[in-house]
Amino acid sequence: MRPDWDSYFMKIAAAVSERSTCDRAFVGCVLVRDKRILTTGFNGSPAGQEHCDEAGHLMVDGHCVRTIHAETNALIQAALHGVSTRGATCYVTHFPCIHCTKALINAGIVRIVYGDSYRIDEHARAFLDTAGIDYAASTG
Repeated sequence: MRPDWDSYFMKIAAAVSERSTCDRAFVGCVLVRDKRILTTGFNGSPAGQEHCDEAGHLMVDGHCVRTIHAETNALIQAALHGVSTRGATCYVTHFPCIHCTKALINAGIVRIVYGDSYRIDEHARAFLDTAGIDYAASTG
């Protein structure tokens, strides 16, 4: 059976998550506009830095600060390659954290489809609601 678009892009986000180098959360993100993939991102360290799977976690206040989140990495890839994300949909394996939520809002993302309801931050939800961004758990 042929998957609908949301299921299709969520499966791709899941595949992207397999590249994550921080085992605290294997997260993948795909930014899409007009049914075309713009960029992808996964949890990993900044370029040229050691990864968690090599050097271990760098924990500060209960968070691994060695890792850049998947959504942020996808936005960085868009910036590096001159790809506008205005009007795009974010497909991500986990609900975005507050910091990624703010970045997605400012990047012009208009819709978020997420897989895992991991640590949904009420402030992130309020920001998305105020910004008028549609978000929903994946049904596929």
